[in-house]
Amino acid sequence: MASKYNVDDNGFYGEFGGAYVPEILYATVENLKKQYLAIIESEEFKTQYNDLLRDYVGRPSPLYFAKRMSEKYGCQIYLKREDLNHTGAHKINNTIGQILLAKMMGKNRIIAETGAGQHGVATATVCALMDMPCVVYQGALDVERQHTNVERMRMLGAEVRPVHSGNKTLKDATNEAIRDWCCHPQDTFYIIGSTVGPHPYPDLVARLQSVISEEIKWQLQDKIGRNYPDILMACVGGGSNAAGTIYHYIDDERVRIILAEAGGQGADTGHTAATIHAGRLGILHGARTLVMQTPDGQIMEAESISAGLDYPGIGPMHANLATQHRATVYSVNDDEALQAAYELTRMEGIIPALESAHAVAALQKVQFNPDDVVVLTVSGRGDKDVETYLQYADKYMK
Repeated sequence: MASKYNVDDNGFYGEFGGAYVPEILYATVENLKKQYLAIIESEEFKTQYNDLLRDYVGRPSPLYFAKRMSEKYGCQIYLKREDLNHTGAHKINNTIGQILLAKMMGKNRIIAETGAGQHGVATATVCALMDMPCVVYQGALDVERQHTNVERMRMLGAEVRPVHSGNKTLKDATNEAIRDWCCHPQDTFYIIGSTVGPHPYPDLVARLQSVISEEIKWQLQDKIGRNYPDILMACVGGGSNAAGTIYHYIDDERVRIILAEAGGQGADTGHTAATIHAGRLGILHGARTLVMQTPDGQIMEAESISAGLDYPGIGPMHANLATQHRATVYSVNDDEALQAAYELTRMEGIIPALESAHAVAALQKVQFNPDDVVVLTVSGRGDKDVETYLQYADKYMK
């Protein structure tokens, strides 16, 4: 689609994006760049993809009017329930598409990185479905705090490789996945979990996740008689659920875009993952984007209670949207996210993933009008985070 906010022919979103890859991966990335659009726009791909989204993933995901939350915040809040997808998050939309792409490109081995484990589970799931070997890299700290998802991946047949370098989280898992890819460029397809990495991955993932906003359009038409909201809200780490939520509205200036990134202990404390607030221009994992880094350019360790948002960069699409002031990005601290998770759980009976709780927490930072229609994407369910929630139960469960 023609857009001043979407990727250009050179793989850039404004000044962000591109493909900065090791020489050994150059041919592999170029080959993907040349083939991905023709494949995902083919009738063969679209038929298989849409059939699996319907019959395997369980789409469309509901658009639910949150009555009590709406009354509290003085607007009309609709929740896009990606938490009800098979595997419990939006990640499956992307992995289904990428594994079909990998098969059509003749690849026979899959690797992935994961933080909270949702992308790892989604990748392991589609690899089991398609009978392909799967290796998932996960930071050792995330292996500990997301052990339920680790066991799900192993049960599905994936090999989970803990990563002990750095601060043992998502950045380090991504580093190891790229090293693996460098060693096996011919037969291996790297299923990246978010709108990060070298072009064409940010665009590929955004297109596959755009099923979210495609559904929002007709669901709103059915519910309120128009196909656009006043405000779209989502959490953003790498940015895939946010990209999917806004994709079909990105050029519609009637729609405000509000995103929530992980503030950790505070965007100005140094113990944060709030890249839009604390980052500056740099190159991370193959793309030119905003990166949290020291004055001499060393990548800083991101810190967040949410394993899925614990990343020192941001997808180039979102870096551009923030820089161009198309999106408003709030930093949400750990305690704000925890409070919001308990609030949604008690008011609507929905336990969100910690990632999604950041988007819910952003509600308190916005001044709404009573007739504002707000669509907030609940990107994942909170089963994986129950142990973390229970650590803070005495404080928030009152």
